[in-house]
Amino acid sequence: MLGAIMYLTLGALLARFATRRRTKIYLLAVAVVITVVIGATRVYLGVHYPSDVLAGWCAGLIWALACWLVARYLQYRGAVDRTGHV
Repeated sequence: MLGAIMYLTLGALLARFATRRRTKIYLLAVAVVITVVIGATRVYLGVHYPSDVLAGWCAGLIWALACWLVARYLQYRGAVDRTGHV
C-alpha cells in the first residue's frame, strides 16, 4: 500500500505540473508500472495474498487521486501557479 501511495501520488503530482502531454503520460505510466511490479513481486514472494495487494492498490489510487484533486483545487484558487510555485 505504501508503495502504491508513494509512486502513484508522486506520478500524479508530477504529471499535474508537467507542461507537455507526452511527459504527463510518461510519468503516469512509470508510476503505474512501478506500482504493479511491486505488488506482483509481493504476491510472487508469498508475502501477501492477491486480495491484500489489490486492496493496497485501491487505497493508493484513492490517496493519489485525492492529492491530485487538492493540487487542482489549489491551482484553480491561484494559491499555486502552473509551475508549482507558491
